[in-house]
Amino acid sequence: MSDTAAAPGTSTPGTTTRERVVDAAVRLTSEIGWSQVTMAKLADVVGVSRQTVYNEIGTKPGLAEAMIARELDRFLAVVQLAFDQHPDDLVEAIRLASRTVLENAEDNPLLHAVVSATHGADTELLPLLTTHAQSLLVVAKAVISERIAPYGVPLDAPRLDAATDMVVRVVLSHVMQPSGPAAATADDIAWIAARVLR
Repeated sequence: MSDTAAAPGTSTPGTTTRERVVDAAVRLTSEIGWSQVTMAKLADVVGVSRQTVYNEIGTKPGLAEAMIARELDRFLAVVQLAFDQHPDDLVEAIRLASRTVLENAEDNPLLHAVVSATHGADTELLPLLTTHAQSLLVVAKAVISERIAPYGVPLDAPRLDAATDMVVRVVLSHVMQPSGPAAATADDIAWIAARVLR
């Protein structure tokens, strides 16, 4: 995991009640499955009333949105760091971003719960993932597009958008269904990006 963020499903001192509820939800989802997560169980784990959980989160679908958004923020944070480390080499930035995302995915309990849901372990999570898939792509593409802009890639806007979409979708595909070690997959993604972007 990145040194800049706590592991998913854990709380650090100074976190808000909302953050503690989301942390607990991630932990419970990975331990007992999304279908077994209730506001009452969350209240017990966090040590607050059930009404407090509702006040902080709202409905269970709202809880799912908060969990997904928080994990997306974690992944995008490591992407930002990768681009910061390679301000003059876009392909190396993409290689490092891909590798760190894939490495973080290996240890992510919520992601493991979602992936197991796609294989029938917890059927409630799959619709949640597909419902939010388009918005996740939009957010991820917006961040990557913003980070690519300073590199001055010699492609017109539609081609650059297509290339960005391709990279994001390939990385997400490997997050959901890895086909090999993170470093090797990142090398492959960087090779593709180099052929398209240079």
